[in-house]
Amino acid sequence: MKKIILSASLAFILLTNLKAVAQIKLSDIFKKVTEKQSTTSTTGTPSSLEIGQGIKEALQLGVSAGADRLSAKDGFLGNLAVKILMPPEAQKVEKTLRSIGLNSLCDNVIVSLNRAAEDAAKEAKPIFISAIKQMTLADASNILLGNNDAATSYFKRVTTAQLLQKFSPIVTNSLSKVNASKYYSDLTTQYNRLPLVKPVSTDLTGYVTQKAIDGLFIEVAKEELKIRGNINSRSTTLLQKVFGYADKKKG
Repeated sequence: MKKIILSASLAFILLTNLKAVAQIKLSDIFKKVTEKQSTTSTTGTPSSLEIGQGIKEALQLGVSAGADRLSAKDGFLGNLAVKILMPPEAQKVEKTLRSIGLNSLCDNVIVSLNRAAEDAAKEAKPIFISAIKQMTLADASNILLGNNDAATSYFKRVTTAQLLQKFSPIVTNSLSKVNASKYYSDLTTQYNRLPLVKPVSTDLTGYVTQKAIDGLFIEVAKEELKIRGNINSRSTTLLQKVFGYADKKKG
């Protein structure tokens, strides 16, 4: 009986020691991996995979910020670079109506056009994110080492048709929701009543849709320049390595 107890005790001690050794080894391995990850160099030549991951990370941050800005209240209306003005064929209408004191009518139209664009811009982010996820390693490398608008050009090429298709019904609904169609109809009706003027009609949905998309690409271009030129925007080791490499290649 004593022998059995002694054997069991020895087995327990041995098992405990083996477990402790295993834990120490696993701890050492984890520590080495962690240290390696934390000391990853921000210099050197990134791999194709790192370039792809870095470009996708940077663009996702950039387009999300741009789309969020435009979809907020006054995202279009308060930004002179993208603010939607009267359609070209209606600018003479606006000038004429303002000259006879109908400023509020003109202002209502402009505000409502921009509100419709802000409403539609909420749908832009998932379209851009999808385009980023579908980006090939070759696309990423060409963007990284390309012109300062290479990413914007890529987005124009792969998202414009989808944006047009997605935005058009949203803009139509938004124009109705914010009374833009009514305001614009009131404006053109007032103008068309004036003697000796040529009647004006506009595809308001098409105009606002295109202007909303143009505004998005302006914001994307702005974010792209920030990513390329502002070192402080490179918030991770990967971004520092990838864009630092691009700086050296171009410099």
